[in-house]
Amino acid sequence: MLSLLGFATIGLFLILIITKRLSVVTALILVPLIMGLLAGFSPKELGEMILAGIKQVAPTGILLMFAVLYFATMLDAGLFDPIIAGIIRYVKGDPLKVIVGTAILTMIVHLDGDGTATFMIVMSAFLPIYKRLKINRLILPGIVALSVGPLHLVPWSGTSARAISTLKTDATQLFNPNIPAIIAGIGWVLFVAYWFGQKERKRLGITDLAYAHHENLTEQQQQLRRPKLFWINALLTIGLIVTLMKSWVPTPALFIVAAAVALLINYPKLADQQKVLRSHGNNIFMVSSMIFAAGVFSGILTGSKMIDAMATSLVSLIPQQHAAWLPTLTAITSMPASLLFTPDAYYFGVVPILSQTATQFGIDPLEIGRAALLGQMTVGFPVSPLTASTFLLVGLAEVDLGDHQKFILKWAFGTTLVMTLAALLTGSIHL
Repeated sequence: MLSLLGFATIGLFLILIITKRLSVVTALILVPLIMGLLAGFSPKELGEMILAGIKQVAPTGILLMFAVLYFATMLDAGLFDPIIAGIIRYVKGDPLKVIVGTAILTMIVHLDGDGTATFMIVMSAFLPIYKRLKINRLILPGIVALSVGPLHLVPWSGTSARAISTLKTDATQLFNPNIPAIIAGIGWVLFVAYWFGQKERKRLGITDLAYAHHENLTEQQQQLRRPKLFWINALLTIGLIVTLMKSWVPTPALFIVAAAVALLINYPKLADQQKVLRSHGNNIFMVSSMIFAAGVFSGILTGSKMIDAMATSLVSLIPQQHAAWLPTLTAITSMPASLLFTPDAYYFGVVPILSQTATQFGIDPLEIGRAALLGQMTVGFPVSPLTASTFLLVGLAEVDLGDHQKFILKWAFGTTLVMTLAALLTGSIHL
């Protein structure tokens, strides 16, 4: 019964947001709440589950609030202006170069494994160019979403860290065998970017892009620019990213301090600080509200044991005579599973059951971990409604989550299929 209600909760939620019957925030809160009541839980029990879920996402909510503020401050101060100007000089109004360049820059930036920082930096650099060239507005978040996927398998990403801790192994045993799959995934993403670029080039043509970024700024934007502080801001940002990668400071605390320092350095006057805060307040609120709403969603599904029941049901569907297919099936279903399970629920709930089942059938449990990483909250996290960074991506791109999913899901699933085939051919997983 709990399993059925769990799948119904996920299914109803996806239908409501894709068909735009409800906003994401209201659907995240009301759908699991109603299903929890139908499951027989009292309002008090559901309230405790909600609080537990909110506490779990609170660090992420704080992180994204101040990460948005930090990079918004840097954008206002003009840190990314030279990058934007350089890209414009190179692409010369060619949509193909713009879209392939988007993919390459995203992959480079995402070497730190942090989706939030990647989305902020890449979207800030490319969004004005896409608007100017009138490129399909869904392509930018779509290509960025595809490009972070293969690179998110790096051992220092949160997803890989969960898999490593669950399987009680080290990074080399889990990551190194997947390197050929990662390379194959990168090749697929560049092919898709080239495909989109060719289509947009045929539709729009190659234009003479007479676009001077600084000249197209509004008067308020020009007042907030701080070109003399470029190198200070650049060093501050590099230091922040290095600290982030080295995990020297807890990430939420890092961005809280960095945002405050960035505001003080660039805008020492209170009036200027208030301008920045007001101009980005709406974006910060939208991102943070969705994060805490997602905490309600995952809190009820986890606290009610619907997640556990769904995991058990999935395992029971695998016939014993086809047990050798378990790693391959895990890989193929890993990307769609990002729409059903949070990374914690999947790697701490589903993967232990799958790996234990694999062991009983004589299969190396590490193959389950490698297979899961080929899609679940790696390729899948930038399209999943269960991750806060997805909302940041679509919010910055000014597109609807349902439109983003419909546009890019099939290509994301293609990334997982290509990576799965490479993993099978190189022995990372076996049939």
